[in-house]
Amino acid sequence: MTDSRTNWAPRLAQYKRPDNLRAVFELAITVIAFVALWAGIWALLKAGYVTTFIAGLLALLPAAGLMVRLFIIQHDCGHGSLFSSQKANMWLGRVLGVFTFTPFDYWRLQHAGHHATSGNLDKRGVGDIDTLTVREYLSRGKFGRLVYRLYRNPIVMFGLGPSYVFLLRHRLPIGSMKNGWTPWVSTLATNVGIVLVSAAIIYATSWKMFLLIQIPIVVLGATIGMWLFYVQHQFDETHWDRNTEWQRDTAALHGSSFYDLPKPLMWISGNIGIHHVHHLSSRIPFHKLPQVIKDYPELKEVGRLTLWESFKAVKLTLWDEERRELVSFRDLGLRAQGSVA
Repeated sequence: MTDSRTNWAPRLAQYKRPDNLRAVFELAITVIAFVALWAGIWALLKAGYVTTFIAGLLALLPAAGLMVRLFIIQHDCGHGSLFSSQKANMWLGRVLGVFTFTPFDYWRLQHAGHHATSGNLDKRGVGDIDTLTVREYLSRGKFGRLVYRLYRNPIVMFGLGPSYVFLLRHRLPIGSMKNGWTPWVSTLATNVGIVLVSAAIIYATSWKMFLLIQIPIVVLGATIGMWLFYVQHQFDETHWDRNTEWQRDTAALHGSSFYDLPKPLMWISGNIGIHHVHHLSSRIPFHKLPQVIKDYPELKEVGRLTLWESFKAVKLTLWDEERRELVSFRDLGLRAQGSVA
């Protein structure tokens, strides 16, 4: 087992240097592929035949995958890891935020909080999936338990939730006044950009095509992104500690998964599945993460999840502090029945 006490900072320092040419290449192939696929879907739907219409709808899924890849590039801009110029990182992140429906500066503040508190039971609620402990859940009344169960229901978590976050919640940064005007300026500027880009798409195509292509791509991309974010921290071997015991590297290495996806899915998701390494050193550009795994094979088995294994994580809903593991509502119910018997 990989020792979390190992000082990973000097080992990973060499990977943190941005590669501007590689960054431009990764951005270019993603944008070109996305635009080409968008245009291809438009042509298929416009043809008017049943077969081309179905083919166009099916092509929405890889287009949404490319939207996720654009988000990962934006994500690297937020960490200042894509380009050597921070000005380039900031402005590219803001521009991409218009297409991913994500106000860059507002999101960046939230995400920095996530990295600073991930795995800390006493600092939950900052850019993460709300997770109650067993004790906290049992202390709630019937209504409070029902609300939490609804929140953790897969239909809400991966269906309604992503659309709510990206289409509605990101439009106004309610509750962020303590961070000054930055979240509001970021959000409102992004909203203006979204309106202008949407108007341009509608003008060039039509309302119908905008509703059939752009909105489904954003919704599907948001759903994929929510799934990735979920399994990166909500899995069987994840790690949580109270603030007095919490250590950054331990939380990063054992509280984040290595989502070992097939290579095409790893590419389209911007290698974000190598999440434990990303949390160990967030300044490593996404395209260098596979090299870290190759150079340090001991990291391959830490928190490793296959695509099939990841589906089992959906049932994990509560953190059991005594057993130090995530458990399901069903596990808790069976335990209660056993204690009564």
